[in-house]
Amino acid sequence: MASSLCLNTCALPRAAKQSLSSLIQLHKFPSFLPHKYCISRASASVSVSLSDKKELRSPDLVALEYADLNLTDKISQELGHVRIRQHVNPLSSSFSVPAPVPDWSEVFKDPTLPLMVDIGSGSGRFLLWLAKQNPDSKNYLGLEIREKLVKRAEFWVKELALSNIHFIFANAAVSFRQLVSAYPGPLMLVSILCPDPHFKKRHQKRRVVQKPLVDSILTSLMPEGKVFIQSDVLEVAEDMRKQLDAESDVLHHIDMVDPSMLCDDEGWLLNNPMGIRTEREIHAEFEGAKIYRRLYQKKRVCNELSG
Repeated sequence: MASSLCLNTCALPRAAKQSLSSLIQLHKFPSFLPHKYCISRASASVSVSLSDKKELRSPDLVALEYADLNLTDKISQELGHVRIRQHVNPLSSSFSVPAPVPDWSEVFKDPTLPLMVDIGSGSGRFLLWLAKQNPDSKNYLGLEIREKLVKRAEFWVKELALSNIHFIFANAAVSFRQLVSAYPGPLMLVSILCPDPHFKKRHQKRRVVQKPLVDSILTSLMPEGKVFIQSDVLEVAEDMRKQLDAESDVLHHIDMVDPSMLCDDEGWLLNNPMGIRTEREIHAEFEGAKIYRRLYQKKRVCNELSG
């Protein structure tokens, strides 16, 4: 029988999952597990069974991190196999048309709840996990420029029967303002997590965090609303940080208002404040990369941006 990573995901206790994940990530645990590793807490237990020296891969850790969702591997016949094209040119004419604004009362059970928008939502697992944790108190909107990922994420939304999350195929640079301005409730949080780096100098104008989008976010954000950015590429993280630090008349960094949010000597957050890592974050940390994070909060009283 082929070796395999066996997880009882339906009964996996959250504390045990986090304990095992913390042991494995960042190479604090060996890259292989001999025989069986068990964690027990009260009456709940979880075991990971592997044959001798079966190396763990980062997809195994993604499955572990998102075990609470218990997503099936099946996808619709129409969607077919989903291949992720890593880099998309958002300046292409094919992405220049704004996404239509949905009827929010059809999209969400309660469209007046505070809204989180994840720009570049990827597979959607990160946002789905958050939505499942807060079914009655918050709404979640994922904007993604890769249409097949949006279709699969919406398939999972139906599978999980969630009424507080929606995904839209959209270029955020073109569609963010009109989508969010039409939403009936307050915008509480915008996240931009590990966006496409577009390394080449001539391609850096394709990066998602540009001045017009920053202005749209800050105009739409409620007082004390937050902007969370992160990347495993220092150059990209510094670029996003520079643009948001420049808005000091509108934004505080979170450590200025919440001393419990600890930073390193260079001002990067030491811990992920969301309670769940993104898939890219898991892959990057597995490879030994550092994640550069910043969390900003909009001032209660500030000079409103024009337009």
